[in-house]
Amino acid sequence: MNILILGAGRVGESVAESLVSERNDITVIDTDPRRVRELQDRMDLRGVVGNGIQPSVLQEAGAQDADMLIACAPLDETNLVTCKIAHDVFGIPKTIARVRSPEFVDGSPLMGRTGFAVDRVICPEASLTRYIRKLIEYPEALQVLEFADGLVSLIAVRAISGGPLVRHTISELPSLVPDVEMRIVSIYRREAEGPDRQIVCEGSTRIEPGDEVFVLADTRHIRTVLESLRRRERPVRRLMIAGGGRVGLRLARLLQKDYRVKLIEQDPLRCEYLASQLSADTLVLRGDSTDEELLVEENVQDMDLFLALTNDDEDNIMSCLLAKRMGARRVLALINRKAYADLVQGTEIDIALSPAQAVIGELLAHVRRGDVEAVHSLRRGAAEALEAVARGDRHVSKVVGRSVGELKLPKGAQIGAIVRGLPGPEGEMPPEEREKRRREARVLIPRSDTVIESNDHVIVFLPRKRDVREVEKLFQVSATFL
Repeated sequence: MNILILGAGRVGESVAESLVSERNDITVIDTDPRRVRELQDRMDLRGVVGNGIQPSVLQEAGAQDADMLIACAPLDETNLVTCKIAHDVFGIPKTIARVRSPEFVDGSPLMGRTGFAVDRVICPEASLTRYIRKLIEYPEALQVLEFADGLVSLIAVRAISGGPLVRHTISELPSLVPDVEMRIVSIYRREAEGPDRQIVCEGSTRIEPGDEVFVLADTRHIRTVLESLRRRERPVRRLMIAGGGRVGLRLARLLQKDYRVKLIEQDPLRCEYLASQLSADTLVLRGDSTDEELLVEENVQDMDLFLALTNDDEDNIMSCLLAKRMGARRVLALINRKAYADLVQGTEIDIALSPAQAVIGELLAHVRRGDVEAVHSLRRGAAEALEAVARGDRHVSKVVGRSVGELKLPKGAQIGAIVRGLPGPEGEMPPEEREKRRREARVLIPRSDTVIESNDHVIVFLPRKRDVREVEKLFQVSATFL
């Protein structure tokens, strides 16, 4: 696929890195020659220096032959105008824009073809907030990702001694947790030196303390799955947020009704703005989140969760380490540099979260070939889980009418769950009927003899991103399918 990416910042760089690895033809446009040069030196892509709202720059980038434009420049207006020009002047079939303002949303007339011609709006701050909200709801988890309209969840959890499944083999799962069907799709084990090692998930595979375990299950059973791998932790009630930027403010707004929130911000003017935007029950503190005296005064040792959400990776790491040492139960650091995130994940810092990785899945779902509904990037881009819809019949599809054991999946890939009976896209039926159909849908944890039916939503785990194309081709129907 020929893809133009406007903006070589953190999001643009992460998107480019992910798409280049899948053998797409990528061109990055940015006004900063240094950024463009650095990307060209590190990746197999083409760079164009210039402003994307200028038709001449888009033409130089090859817009006339592009299949997609992903506009993720810093300013909303730049992204919106570029999408309009890309569609009206060059006829680019699909446009995606990063837009921070809540006034511009999917489905709005402003986003339609007669408006800014944006097919999909992406807001990293909103994606990140939703992501963190799930981690607060399930404090034992490292990652909680939803598929099939929220009916299936993929959970990453660190196994610890005391969990019913820990030190047992995968084949023992049905007898140890008889009332819940689940599928362990991957295990990553810590090594004394070097990166974590991926463990093949077979019946004889034993779950050890410290393993990072990825499990697919019905969303209704998330709590049981978590408790099978580690002791249940007390619910989160008290939070301290370091950083009152867009993410910190958005998260505080979301949580202030149900949690006791303290927000630390250095900028005095920003503190005044935060206080005016948040309820009186939310305490806004002016100060440095790496100041030990401030953390002592504000009782960081009583916090169930400390979140470092500033724009500075080093500050986030240091404040989390300090908070953890002083008694905070769990700490989460927002880290932009992938190397830093890989370094600190699973150490004293419980969760290292990359903003770009939180949003990359939303973008990838639009790049994937075949009928792909959702994509989630795992292990900071190393692995991937996708939801594909099986279409057609046995004559035009490589999956419909065939058992799971018959499918030619890449080595290590697994079909972890199937959702049967989900309604089609919104607009095909009245909302009441759609919700009724959703409630009646069934979640199946397939065996090798489970036969895939038309319109099944199939969740596939891929330990290597390079195998994505193979799975996409598997779910593509032939040209005779109507």
